[in-house]
Amino acid sequence: MKILIAEDDSVSRKLLNAHLTKWGYEIIVACDGREAWNILKQADSPGLAILDWMMPEIDGIELCKKIRSLQKETYTYIILLTAKKQKEDIITGLDFGADDYITKPFDPNELNSRVKSGIRILDLEHELAEKIRELKDALDHVKRLQGLLPICMYCKKIRDDTDTWKNIENYIEEHSDAMFTHSICRECRQEHYPDLMAKTSKS
Repeated sequence: MKILIAEDDSVSRKLLNAHLTKWGYEIIVACDGREAWNILKQADSPGLAILDWMMPEIDGIELCKKIRSLQKETYTYIILLTAKKQKEDIITGLDFGADDYITKPFDPNELNSRVKSGIRILDLEHELAEKIRELKDALDHVKRLQGLLPICMYCKKIRDDTDTWKNIENYIEEHSDAMFTHSICRECRQEHYPDLMAKTSKS
């Protein structure tokens, strides 16, 4: 799991880096909000970000708003690091997009617990996204056999999306889980095997 630390105070930054690295996380460090924003707006940005509230260039609250404005497929879990302890301040941070917060000076055990909680949320989000993708694939699969299909009026072949004409059996097998076994209906037996039908009738 990649975690971004955005903290302009060098002491806090080093402490955060030391603890998180010890716990086995891959750490990316930003020294101000502008640097953090340049990292977080990338497609492969860390899934979890620990942002200091008070930073030069872009503060933590503004950074939260920018992150939430991004149209990304994956979610970024934000933990706001702040010396503010008033309930109103915490509510403000959460309202602008933070998922959790830690007050300074932080307790390592609390930090560990809150990071693990964030990772659990991200894991659930990832599982949900996978289920949604599977559902979309299944719906696309079903839609292929719905609507109008271009079929030859003579040979009954079906034209697919690549403008290739295929036997109806092949087309359906490729676009569904159905498999064909071949037999002969009574009318076709009468037309193509009249002698066999006559013998069957006599017996």
